[in-house]
Amino acid sequence: MRCLRYTQSNSVCYLRNGMTLGIGAGQQSRVDCTRLAGAKTDTWWLRRHPGVRALRFRPGIRRQDRINWQIRLIEGDLTPDETRRLTEALSTPARELTADERAQWMQRLDQVTFVSDGALPFRDNVDHAHRHGVQYIAEPGGSIRSGEVEEACREHRITLARTGLRLFHH
Repeated sequence: MRCLRYTQSNSVCYLRNGMTLGIGAGQQSRVDCTRLAGAKTDTWWLRRHPGVRALRFRPGIRRQDRINWQIRLIEGDLTPDETRRLTEALSTPARELTADERAQWMQRLDQVTFVSDGALPFRDNVDHAHRHGVQYIAEPGGSIRSGEVEEACREHRITLARTGLRLFHH
């Protein structure tokens, strides 16, 4: 809730072990925030994959540049120029993760908490959050569809906590 206190309205946040993994804020649709923050969470987790950790950069490549290259490799849509520059930055060739390797690694992501600054208006937020290792949700409640959200949490075996606290800025 502390992270969301300072964001645009319609914000959600994914957290794990005291770390913020992804924030989605200011979108017109809460589920768009959920999907955006979920993609950031996936990228955070994929950066911990042994294949990504094994990238060997040449001496002199700055830390932030290493992180940026890891993210670009994970995203998988390198331009020809980026491919050339990444190859120059590495001392050994990079290998992109296969779809199967990605899927197997993503299945290991768990213990993620999902927090919303406002009531979840539809169950789709829960369905999308579940894809990103969410096992706990905290949200204010009070939506006319809160029962559907609660049912989705039961289906996905997600613990739901209703805070009763809205952090909207409007």
